[in-house]
Amino acid sequence: MIIATVAAEAIMPASPNSDDDAAAPEAEATETPAPTPNADPAPTPPAEAVEAADKLREGVTRQSETAGVFLDRLDSLAIEVGQIRFSLFDALLVVAVILLVIFAAMLLNRFGRRVIRSVDRFDGTQKLLSEKILSIVVWAAAFFIGIDLLGIDLTALAFFGGAFGLAIGFGLQKTFGNLIAGIILLMDKSIKPGDVIAVADMAGNQTFGQIRKIGIRAVSVTTRDEREYLIPNENLMINQVENWSYSSRQVRMQVQVGVSYNADMDLAEELMLKAAKQAPRVLDTPPPTVWMSGYGDNSVDFTIHCWIVDPEEGVGNVRSNVLKNLWWLFKEHGVEIPFPQRDVHLRDNDQMQALIAALSRRADGEADPGTDPGR
Repeated sequence: MIIATVAAEAIMPASPNSDDDAAAPEAEATETPAPTPNADPAPTPPAEAVEAADKLREGVTRQSETAGVFLDRLDSLAIEVGQIRFSLFDALLVVAVILLVIFAAMLLNRFGRRVIRSVDRFDGTQKLLSEKILSIVVWAAAFFIGIDLLGIDLTALAFFGGAFGLAIGFGLQKTFGNLIAGIILLMDKSIKPGDVIAVADMAGNQTFGQIRKIGIRAVSVTTRDEREYLIPNENLMINQVENWSYSSRQVRMQVQVGVSYNADMDLAEELMLKAAKQAPRVLDTPPPTVWMSGYGDNSVDFTIHCWIVDPEEGVGNVRSNVLKNLWWLFKEHGVEIPFPQRDVHLRDNDQMQALIAALSRRADGEADPGTDPGR
């Protein structure tokens, strides 16, 4: 018995905390959980809003189906040539892409021009040249981008490329020549907007005009009477051009004057210089000069040389001012301005004497001998 009791105690050892350990799980099992807060229910949308959303969804679906049917009809109207099929939808797509590319190119070109014109370190010629180069680059890029967007395979046109390119080359030979000539003129600045050059009209009369614009094909020159001449760029590059303002804007003009042979030549020259100096646009430096140019039939001819710095404002008005000033100065100092005269010498012979006698009798009211008095 003693042995059995000892064995039982060995199998089940007594522990002072055994009651607490057994009670802990029971306490955990019977612990009351914390109360959960009640969540507010989601608000239910009004029936009118739900109905409106459903109608909108149905309308969008209906419009999508209508657009799909319309596009299918456009695509059904097609022309087939071999394996190539071209529908009305494709045609509209091509037109839309072309218009989009053109609009984008114009917008980019306009923006680039504004940026170039805002650069202060560029002069007018450099700005114009930059605008031309920008325009060429933009339109070339727009062409190739449009070809790529349309999905055109250029290799398919390789067979026609040689003949087509040759025809285009011959047709646009002058156009490209004028384009390159315009760029060269702008680069070397031999002709630029604002210059005054000599031009000839259809009758061959020489006049002068101011360059307003250098375009892709031609140069626009406007004369004082508002006539506008379009001269091809190539002509200005290969032909001789009289540019009045290439290196200097000073232009010497000439005024022809004639005085009587009886006039005081020294006084006449002094008055001519004074008349030129009184003109508003005549420069003081270089000073005006007067030269005797020859002996005319009725006058001694002089030439007044004077300088101006603004030929684009006209030359004829300066000449008019000088002549008007000279008129009043000559009149004030008694210098005679001759006018054309002609002396007629009649030979003395019998017929002339008979004619003179007949004219004298007619003037006196007598009838000529041998004539009818009633006639």
